Amino acid sequence: MKGMTLGKIAEAAGGTLYLSVLKEDGRSDVYEAGSLEGADGAVRSAFYAFQDREIQSVTTDSRKAEEGSLFAAIVGARADGHRFIASVYDRGALCVFSERELAREDLCSPEALSCLKSGGEESSGMLFRPWILVRDSQTALGAAAALYLDILGIPVVGVTGSVGKTSTKEMIASVLSRKMRTLKTEGNFNNDLGLPLTIFRLTEEDEIAVLEMGISHFGDMDRLARIARPDTAVITNIGTCHLEYLKDRDGVLRAKTEIFGYVREKGHILLNGNDDKLRTVREVNGLRPLFFGVSSEEEGTEELSAGSRVNYPPEELRGRCVCAGDIRPLGFDGSLCRMDTPQGSFEVKVPVPGIHNISNAAAATAVGLTYGLTFDQIREGIASMQTISGRFRILHTPAMTVIDDCYNANPVSMKSSLKVLSACDTRRVAILGDMGELGTDEIQLHRQVGAYAARCADRLIVIGTLGKHICEAALEADPGLEAVWYATVDDFLAKRESEFHEGDTVLVKASHFMNFPRIVEALTEEKA
Repeated sequence: MKGMTLGKIAEAAGGTLYLSVLKEDGRSDVYEAGSLEGADGAVRSAFYAFQDREIQSVTTDSRKAEEGSLFAAIVGARADGHRFIASVYDRGALCVFSERELAREDLCSPEALSCLKSGGEESSGMLFRPWILVRDSQTALGAAAALYLDILGIPVVGVTGSVGKTSTKEMIASVLSRKMRTLKTEGNFNNDLGLPLTIFRLTEEDEIAVLEMGISHFGDMDRLARIARPDTAVITNIGTCHLEYLKDRDGVLRAKTEIFGYVREKGHILLNGNDDKLRTVREVNGLRPLFFGVSSEEEGTEELSAGSRVNYPPEELRGRCVCAGDIRPLGFDGSLCRMDTPQGSFEVKVPVPGIHNISNAAAATAVGLTYGLTFDQIREGIASMQTISGRFRILHTPAMTVIDDCYNANPVSMKSSLKVLSACDTRRVAILGDMGELGTDEIQLHRQVGAYAARCADRLIVIGTLGKHICEAALEADPGLEAVWYATVDDFLAKRESEFHEGDTVLVKASHFMNFPRIVEALTEEKA
């Protein structure tokens, strides 16, 4: 990893580089920079050599330690990474982050000790174990990731928001990859542990990084943005997520916009112009935002904001807007639309259904224009975007069509997915579950989803403690609706055979902790 020497990593992490010298006679000596008194020439040479050694990879999983890697020993809920330090050295690790001072038994496994005594590992009769003492291994990991980004010097696109972060990130990466070698966040690696690990996947060949940044508390974004220091910040919307901690949408806005304090000089701010909260942002540290969104003349744009519907694009922002319009739905094949930009207009196919995905395409267009892509490159990138598991993935089986949208859920994303389901010309079945972290209004927010679902589904299946409120509100809105409630996923799976008809379209959606992928697996494997 270019420039990532142990000396620079220790300095960036605010830690101290130590070299433990383990000897075959059972003695051990520990040295640190500036304190090599008593060290012989071999030890001094070894210390300075290790100080200038570059790591080859970074891991927090001891099983993935390899030759030249840096292992961060993290104290987790299930295991303490410090227990595995000796084993990572056996695997070839160069160094470790440790939150405590390390003794001989921490650094040397019985196998390595036996090898040392037999003279098999090093002819000098010594084992060298460099390690970096830090206050907190996870914080040190973030500091090292920030150092690596500075060394590589490539631009970073940071993507955050309450809803649609992952889909927007995927579309942005698909667009940018038409021109540049692009690294993107994989899976759910969007927190203060996953973000550094994503950054460490970068190589000298990569030309840009698209990093998803997820938060749930005040200060979370501050820590993430301090690591990523994005050149371009994209905020998809301000919704009703994590209200347990952020209290209301104004709190969500404050928490998300912590990213603004770390956007690089001469950077870019890209905001959803359909969102009533984001529309209040006019200037950030001398930067004027570029807005993206869907024309208010299109049906369904009220679904793009958790608050009041706003007119888009407004006259005062023309020239600083990317606006999708003239939408022609293609069912599950997505939509055709026209993308109007400050540089002109072009036609594009968005391969995923739903007006929210057209908004995501507008965001990707705005990013593409920011980095000098042509209309053809942007068009190709949007059209070739691939959906991923749990993110509105359409699965066709001989018996039914399953919409796998079960990675996560909140009131806005629930309504967006139900809106797509409502347009189907088959029997429409919605399997919905609990939404987490909604705070004191969680019951009312579940009831709002229930009332909306009554207008979108022919059959409603609800699972979970809070989900019961979805079912109750749906039946109040439409007493004739076919609706049923199950306490658990297991209860539903035990009786699922009676729930479906041939040719149904089935939406599966809930917060991640509900483990709804089990339902998707059961419906698609058994019916395939």
